[in-house]
Amino acid sequence: MPTKLGQNFLRDEKVLKKIIAAADLKADDFVIEIGPGEGVLTEELAKRAGKVIAIEVDEVLSKLLRNKFSNKKNVEIINEDILKINFSELATSYKLQAIGYKIVANLPYYITSPIIRLFLEADCPPREMILMVQKEVAERIVAGLGKMSILAVSVQYYAHPEMLFTVSKNAFFPVPEVDSAIIRVTHIVNRVSQNKEDVKDFFRVVRAGFSAKRKMLVNNLSSSFHLDKKEVEEKIKKIPLSGKVRAQELSVEEWKKLTKLFG
Repeated sequence: MPTKLGQNFLRDEKVLKKIIAAADLKADDFVIEIGPGEGVLTEELAKRAGKVIAIEVDEVLSKLLRNKFSNKKNVEIINEDILKINFSELATSYKLQAIGYKIVANLPYYITSPIIRLFLEADCPPREMILMVQKEVAERIVAGLGKMSILAVSVQYYAHPEMLFTVSKNAFFPVPEVDSAIIRVTHIVNRVSQNKEDVKDFFRVVRAGFSAKRKMLVNNLSSSFHLDKKEVEEKIKKIPLSGKVRAQELSVEEWKKLTKLFG
């Protein structure tokens, strides 16, 4: 089986059952699976969901999957790169805005963040995402105050993430170098209702705040926006925040308040 794209195939049936249980699928659910690989998860999804669209970039695997599911009318295999596909067109063709959909996927480690962003920022976001990601990435996504990062703020700005359980690296073949974790992402904001300029301003301020990891927020904002440090201190006191606070200590709501002051 080819592994040139960094695929690690799930071999543990207990883990598979836990993923399916977490997805809590109904007979009329529309599911998009990313990177189905050998189709182990796809097979279980197809037993429970009304429709499964599996998007696989590997041409060889796509052919094998089409053959494997040739007698499954509710499974469709799309041989595309998820980061290059015209998702708006796909969403329109399947009327996803009206019916809603879920994402269930074992995400390739090297493109985890871009894929999550793709769906969180989509005009037609999923109702829910059940994702297997690298354990370290999962911990960063669900981080609380004191351990926030740009990734955590980015996900938590749009949705509520929670870690469900960890998965040993020994559950895969070939065995990867790190353990994985399953996260659930819910309460996803529909971007159609958001002002795009507000969103742009929010992330501009967040990037400025995190521009230098070891520096205090005041210093980062002062440097990024070319403002006097005292002026920045006066602004952040209005939230209120301490002049010694660091970016990783701010909540999403505090970033929103900052945006109104610096956006």
